[in-house]
Parts: sequence; structure tokens; C-alpha cells
Amino acid sequence: MPRAKTRVASRQRRKKILKQTSGFFKKKSNCIRVAKDALWHAGKYAYRDRKDRKGSFRSLWIQRINAAARQNGMNYGRFISGLSKKGILINRKMLAELAMFEPESFKKLVEQAKA
Repeated sequence: MPRAKTRVASRQRRKKILKQTSGFFKKKSNCIRVAKDALWHAGKYAYRDRKDRKGSFRSLWIQRINAAARQNGMNYGRFISGLSKKGILINRKMLAELAMFEPESFKKLVEQAKA
């Protein structure tokens, strides 16, 4: 039985890593040892930041809702509290969209939260 050689498989593995790191800076894009480490870190950061993006969008929505609520004479906390007491269940993303693009309907929500 002939001896199995791993030359082709190992070259393909290395080429795959170098292809994934092709836009990286300096040795991270062309030296296999450094590129492998850089790729591992990049994957770790990408995973972490996919989770962080959700939180940063939520804080952006809250800032927009707060700004619109203050224009209508109310702050964010009282606005959200008033909505929940009235039983109006709209998520923060939709409230931010209303605040930006439908200020009249947002104003009606603020009036209901005040009552």
C-alpha cells in the first residue's frame, strides 16, 4: 500500500488561511504563523462584536426616543413607564422609527403616556 502524503492537504489548509487574511496588514496577510493567529483573533472579535452591536443599537434607539420625548415635554423614563401602565407594547426600535419619521403619531403616544 502506498504511503499517504499530506503535502496537498496541508498546502490547501495554508492557502485557505492566507486567502481569509488577504486584506490584513503586514505579516498578518502573508506569514502563515502570524496569519493563523490574526485570523483566530479576528474571529473572536467578530463574534463578540456581533453581540455588542445589538446593545449599541438599543442605546441609539433609547437616545432617539428620549430626544423626541423631551421635545414633547417628557423624559424617557416617564414616557416608557406611562406606556407600560397604559398597556401599550411597542418595542424601542419601532418607537425610535416613529420618533424620527412619524412625529405626529409619536406625539399622540406621548399624550397617552402623560394621561
